[in-house]
Amino acid sequence: MKMNFKKIIEFFSNPKRLFTFLIFFNVVVLAISLLAFQPSIAKAQEGLTPEIGMGLMAAAVAVAGSGIAAGIAVYGAATAGAAAIAERPGIATWVIILAGLGEGIAIYGLIIAIMILGTL
Repeated sequence: MKMNFKKIIEFFSNPKRLFTFLIFFNVVVLAISLLAFQPSIAKAQEGLTPEIGMGLMAAAVAVAGSGIAAGIAVYGAATAGAAAIAERPGIATWVIILAGLGEGIAIYGLIIAIMILGTL
């Protein structure tokens, strides 16, 4: 099955549109992670101590920082990849792989946040 990347490249060739998409995607990931951490937040409200509060802040910083970093990484990979695909269409697979590696940064931050909340 041959995929037509021309429409995808045309859609994301506008940097504002790409950046808006990345921000929206990271907000969705953040919302899902907050719903997943809801039991830990409820537990923290019962007996709130400075250690628990710092743990929750550390988890929030891990998720937010990795989401922003992933957005920057995918933005760079996608804009450079769009230019590269325009010159050599055969490297479209490599561009998708590099963008996926950039999005992996958000997953690493989420894993770190889960590990931090697991110690509370």
